[in-house]
Amino acid sequence: MNQQGAGCGQEDDWWRQLYGEGGGDDAPGRAAVRDAGPSDAPDTLDDRVASALRAVATPRRPAPAPQPPPARPPSTASAPIPLQATGPRPASPARSATPSALEALRDTPAPAPTGLPADRPPPPEAELGTLPAADPAALDELVPDTALDGARYGSLTLLAASRRGDLARNRGDVRRDALLTARFGAGRHALILVAVATGRPAGEGAHRAAHEACARIGSAVGRSYTRLAEDIRTDHRSALKSGLQRLTDRSYGRLRGRSQESDAAAERYPPALRCLLLPADPDCRTRVFFGIGAGGLFRLRDGAWEDLEPAVPDHTVHRGADGTGGRLRSASGRSAADGPDRSDPFLFRTAFARPGDTLLLCSAGLAEPLHQEPAFAARLAGQWSAAEPPGLVAFLAAAQLQVAGHLKDRTAVGVWEA
Repeated sequence: MNQQGAGCGQEDDWWRQLYGEGGGDDAPGRAAVRDAGPSDAPDTLDDRVASALRAVATPRRPAPAPQPPPARPPSTASAPIPLQATGPRPASPARSATPSALEALRDTPAPAPTGLPADRPPPPEAELGTLPAADPAALDELVPDTALDGARYGSLTLLAASRRGDLARNRGDVRRDALLTARFGAGRHALILVAVATGRPAGEGAHRAAHEACARIGSAVGRSYTRLAEDIRTDHRSALKSGLQRLTDRSYGRLRGRSQESDAAAERYPPALRCLLLPADPDCRTRVFFGIGAGGLFRLRDGAWEDLEPAVPDHTVHRGADGTGGRLRSASGRSAADGPDRSDPFLFRTAFARPGDTLLLCSAGLAEPLHQEPAFAARLAGQWSAAEPPGLVAFLAAAQLQVAGHLKDRTAVGVWEA
């Protein structure tokens, strides 16, 4: 056999030893070669792929056994949570706290709620009441529970709020205070009017009279605002007083005429009316007050309230020739019966505003607690004595602070001078 054939025979013999039949352990003269598995095991391509995947797969680790929670040291106290804090509430102090721990907890000062002064608790919120009864044919006469307005012109900031009193809320009565804020003209020649009216507590129709009083005086001032603004700039007080009194008497005269035409109770008309005239000209700091009836006019200067209510003129009773009592007349000789309410005199006053002053015009519902409750007056002065005027919501919150025994409607108009 040639060399090539011998080589081929040796290779065939090696192949038969490894893969040929009879290559088991009992084959004589041959090295024992064991199979990878039993002779009857399947030997398909899918089986080999599955076997390879099992060989290279990462063995799965057994899940750790659950561990008991770590023991917590006994707690004696936890710090109070601020009002704005969010998240889970910390555990309450342990019941088995020692007396020394309780004393330490009691002596630890509680942090003040975020955004509120430490010495001033948050004001109580006004309770919601019942809605007033509505007339399907007169839904435009519905009055909202609260009215809020504000503006800024030149050196002054105007904030105004009117809210239904607690008594009216509980009864489901309508708010009898009316509020009007209006601007006539533009630029430096503009004139701002703020009117506050309170209807008489004489049953149905009082709120309509208050709103009509504001509307009528607003129309009268709007038609004459150019002349009024000029008289204010030139400090022509006598002309201002006579002109505003004439406008007020005319407006009230029309109200009385309407009450007689509609057979309304005479005591409902007219309501108390108080007004402010504020020039938008930054060079003019004269503020004009006029009106009739109950209410208040105050000035906050250097942290203290000043009562600017005009002095009521003296009244004397003039007797007739027969010695009987005559009409009640003022010192000026004008019969009070000829005036708007047959008893209340016309009120007028001008004031010069200094930087830092705050002028407050209000209805009787706010004027009474300011006069009668020193703590309430001091708290209001503290809140409104800041360098900057409050926002609309803060102004309303301060104006509606509850005072025991004072349940009337409240209307407040604040004028901050820069």
